[in-house]
Amino acid sequence: MFKPQYVYIEEQALDYDLGRQLRDRFLREKVPIKMLKSNRVTGLPTNNVVERQRQGKNSLVISVRRSLKFQTCKPSAHYQLPLVTGCMGNCEYCYLQTRFSKQPFTKIYVNIDKILDKAQWYIEEREGITIFEGAAVSDPIPVEEYTQALAKSIEFFAANERARFTFVTKYDDVDSLLKLSHNRHTRIRFSLNLPSIIKKYEHRTPSLAKRIAAAQKLLKHDYPLGFIIAPIILKHGWQKNYGALLDQLAENFKESSSQIVLEIISHRFTLKAKDIILALHPDTELPLDESDRKFKYGQFGYGKYVYPKEKIKTMEEFFQNKVAEMGDNWSIKYII
Repeated sequence: MFKPQYVYIEEQALDYDLGRQLRDRFLREKVPIKMLKSNRVTGLPTNNVVERQRQGKNSLVISVRRSLKFQTCKPSAHYQLPLVTGCMGNCEYCYLQTRFSKQPFTKIYVNIDKILDKAQWYIEEREGITIFEGAAVSDPIPVEEYTQALAKSIEFFAANERARFTFVTKYDDVDSLLKLSHNRHTRIRFSLNLPSIIKKYEHRTPSLAKRIAAAQKLLKHDYPLGFIIAPIILKHGWQKNYGALLDQLAENFKESSSQIVLEIISHRFTLKAKDIILALHPDTELPLDESDRKFKYGQFGYGKYVYPKEKIKTMEEFFQNKVAEMGDNWSIKYII
């Protein structure tokens, strides 16, 4: 669970029961609170990017979600479900480092009911089943004790035959979700990597073993599961090491009778991301040499440095062959 050192509360958030409850809680816990007249956060350091990041990652913002226009969310879902913005984690390669470099705090919203009402509107606008992603710009698990946003969403989607919910996390605080009525309409995915990579780059996150243990708890309560293995870093010995990770998953989830979905994502970076990573983590050992990569334009109009086609092809063949050996209940949604 995220235990903030600083709390910012938008004045309008106190119009909601949740906003008032959280204010009273943090007053009791003697966490410094700063009131905001708008949803613009002030008071973070501005001159030192490392200090700004440190304070931001230890800050919680309690706000009202104003924009209820949902963004699309390919390839994991049709739409983002904006429950939380930002993350307490400090993974060096996370794209949130780039997207929220000037706003490195976690922001929660007190008007969850209105967000779910808007989700219902999107469901009725489409034919067929509409899928919503609850962690496109966040990891909602560390703040679930404060918001109960995931619990409300899981129960909302459980009662809706024309919608499904999914979210991804690196955290293991899942006990509050175990006894919810989910109707198997929510797929919970865990972001995994090699233990050495988690230790080196995924600061302030649980170990691989803890993530797997959390996923096993959810499996016992009949939640559909998935795993994102990312980013795949193609350095010496990667086939042996990622093969061992897949073997570990196959062994730990051999009792699963339902489909477990894998998403495989290779390491890539933009020049903007590289500059931010080097500013925040000047001693990083991430492979950020453009000469080893191929420049490729992405779906959002900007370019990324990705592994060359031959390396991606080798990676694809490796994961396809390895997952085929794991059994019929394992499938790959995509490899990129």
